[in-house]
Amino acid sequence: MAEIIVSLLLLLGGLFILIGSIGMNRMPDFFMRLHGPTKATTLGMAGVLIASIVYFSAIVNEPSAKEILISIFLLITAPISGYMLIKTAIHHKLKAHKGTKGIENIEED
Repeated sequence: MAEIIVSLLLLLGGLFILIGSIGMNRMPDFFMRLHGPTKATTLGMAGVLIASIVYFSAIVNEPSAKEILISIFLLITAPISGYMLIKTAIHHKLKAHKGTKGIENIEED
């Protein structure tokens, strides 16, 4: 049963990582491209890490602290790095695609 759960979590995590990577490649400007790695890829990595936790808990019969620490680090750093990238793009007055919503509401610091 553990192998089925691990397989499903790995497939789901891999699917989210693939969707995030395709989204990053297909979006027209920097502001839209940033959503791929910060949203979908983070969720995909969480699926892979949960699969690793389930697998090693079933094999070794003890929870793995490494995967939990990686998950916490990933969930803390991804939004912060995304925020810093957006602030830098706004500071350097990067041009946005016409379809990007919310750009007209950005105020200069």
